[in-house]
Amino acid sequence: MALKKQRFISPHVAEYPPGHWSNCIRVGNMIWLSGFTSRANDLKTIQAPGDAYEQTRIIFQKVKHCLESAGASMSDVVNMNVYVTDMAINKDVWRGRQEFFEGDFPVSTLVQVAALGSPEILVEITCQAVVADAS
Repeated sequence: MALKKQRFISPHVAEYPPGHWSNCIRVGNMIWLSGFTSRANDLKTIQAPGDAYEQTRIIFQKVKHCLESAGASMSDVVNMNVYVTDMAINKDVWRGRQEFFEGDFPVSTLVQVAALGSPEILVEITCQAVVADAS
């Protein structure tokens, strides 16, 4: 039985035009989320420039909305990759993360990069989730 690839869109998260990328793809019980930043829904404005904690909270709110659109929740996240422009903001990122996860936290990787999509963007996060029900 072939599994169907489904794209999910949340009304709370801006989606780039077709031909760029998808924010949320589900295949069976696996969900992949694109890298999220604190870009506003106009896809131009950076929310909370210079504040890694607030950017992290904005990102995880987007992750939550996309997961919910695909029939999942934050507790289904099993892996995340966090990209920061300065390792010194690590504590702000983890503080924001603790507001969205409890119990067994997802496995994760934290990587410092030279730059992200705009100089005001300090954090980008991508996640993968597994849900118990494959429907």
